[in-house]
Amino acid sequence: MGDASRVLCSGAGLAHGMTHQLNEFVVDTRLAGFGGLSLSIEGPSKADIQCHDNADGTCLVTYRPSEPGTYIINIKFADRHVPGSPFTVRVGGEGAGRLTERITREQRAADVTHVGSQCELSLKIPGTSPFDMAATVRSPLGLSEDCEIVDLDDCCYSIKFVPKEMGVHTVSVKHKDLHIPGSPFQFTVGPLTEGGAHKVHAGGPGLIKGEVDQPGEFNIYTREAGAGGLSIAVEGPAKAEIDFQDRKDGSCGVRYICPEPGDYQVAIKFNDEHIPDSPFSVFVSAALGDARKLTLHALKEKGLEVNKLVSFTVQYNGAQGKLEALVAAPSGAEDEAHIDYLDEGHYAVRFLPRENGLHWVHVRLDGIEIPDSPFRLMVGQMTAEPARVHAFGNGLHNAESGQPAEFIINTMDAGAGALAVTIDGPSKVAMDCKEVDEGYKVTYTPNAPGNYLISVKFAGVHIPSSPYKATVTGTGRAQSAHEHSSVVVETVTKSATTNQFSAMMRRYSSDASKVLSKGNGLVKAFRGQKSTFTVDCRDAGTNVLMVGVYGPKYPCEEVNIKHLGNQQYQVTYVVKERGDYMLVVKWGDEHIPGSPFKLAIV
Repeated sequence: MGDASRVLCSGAGLAHGMTHQLNEFVVDTRLAGFGGLSLSIEGPSKADIQCHDNADGTCLVTYRPSEPGTYIINIKFADRHVPGSPFTVRVGGEGAGRLTERITREQRAADVTHVGSQCELSLKIPGTSPFDMAATVRSPLGLSEDCEIVDLDDCCYSIKFVPKEMGVHTVSVKHKDLHIPGSPFQFTVGPLTEGGAHKVHAGGPGLIKGEVDQPGEFNIYTREAGAGGLSIAVEGPAKAEIDFQDRKDGSCGVRYICPEPGDYQVAIKFNDEHIPDSPFSVFVSAALGDARKLTLHALKEKGLEVNKLVSFTVQYNGAQGKLEALVAAPSGAEDEAHIDYLDEGHYAVRFLPRENGLHWVHVRLDGIEIPDSPFRLMVGQMTAEPARVHAFGNGLHNAESGQPAEFIINTMDAGAGALAVTIDGPSKVAMDCKEVDEGYKVTYTPNAPGNYLISVKFAGVHIPSSPYKATVTGTGRAQSAHEHSSVVVETVTKSATTNQFSAMMRRYSSDASKVLSKGNGLVKAFRGQKSTFTVDCRDAGTNVLMVGVYGPKYPCEEVNIKHLGNQQYQVTYVVKERGDYMLVVKWGDEHIPGSPFKLAIV
């Protein structure tokens, strides 16, 4: 068993370094037993860290940063930090001459929408046709209906629906039966209950790849984040030109042009915090040239199966160059596809998918993506529907360092697909995922206080409300500025016995013990006057709130329950006789904490 505390690290490269040259240090594991050694470096630039085994229990580590600044070097043995890790290193020298273009815009809070009013979402989706578009909205109680799609020309669309209830709705926008980047979208009817950078989503081809002197476009959805400052920066070997369009409905469009090829980073911040997945790495290729000539044949976009070979052919059509193909799975794992020569200018590409869900296939000629690459393929049944998955539990919002926290991911009626959970924060977390009746229970134990982002993806797509921001309190030492923990589970199809009320009552996904209630109306009331209290069911899953008041002779005259949005309720009741009453509050078939409450009516 390896003992990280007995690993010795030495060398100038752990204290200071210089750009554009090799900086080095030595790691000695001879007294530490057996275990895996892992190294990582974080800072202003990619540092190309390399480990050279000296075959004597020591290794020489080198890194070459391209930008000056402060870097963090993490060294772990047997999955634990060695003494002194993480190391803070100050790197001096000249930068690589990378240039940044940045724009900042103030985003006002979107107008509050109400039941019966028209809700609208505007999007630009390059490369689509209105005939292949579809959109649905799912209400907080799980009822789905089609949205109206208005074609505004030039691949611009307006998605419209009229809500029938308050709370968080889920809008799914699909092209050829596959979610577009960023979908499903969260849309709150009524006042917003939370906001922040983690509620901003961005998606579009301009965040995946680019071409010199050609526009790269993407959408940013800020509606659920509230008001704040939105910053967009494009950094690379040349200064980009950025154009911004505020659609005034909580969404905006961004268009940028890069005059030189190379590796660019697109950083999107809201109130000075990176949004999920930012910064985005985008390779801007030179003019496509011969890559534009390549064509794909016999590529199936859906109906594919796990562990069954997928193949297609590539025709060069007179082009010259080396063909490459890379497959990215829903979990984020990447594998090179196998390429076979068939005849002059004609190749076969094959790969074996190991996960259900959305796969991206990158096809390149001499490192340049061919037109329309990467290609989206759906592996497995098209029943995998991320919009039907929801998560609940205290662990999505709060936790204490050193103590296990948990939450439930309900996959009932969502089909089968790869379920990927990642937790990013100031420490690694011990994470476990177990199957339960309604889906999967995730347990994690953070080791340091701070803010953690919990991302939940199903079939390669964020579920509604993902990512979640959990605040961890307690004691502990942050291991680094950013630690990443993940688990991937290949789910099975789960379905409930349905009846006419199954869309509104999901007993299998609720926990009445997590319901919070407060207010004077839980203790006493005055005869003939309205008494109120509130009930917060946000962390208690999905079910129906039932309230009853019963007195010594007669039941209560009037009980009113008002949904305030996001599973928060205000209860008002009026009694006309004095005496001792009983107040019953149930979440589904179970009493909430404190119920039944004893009331004194005066």
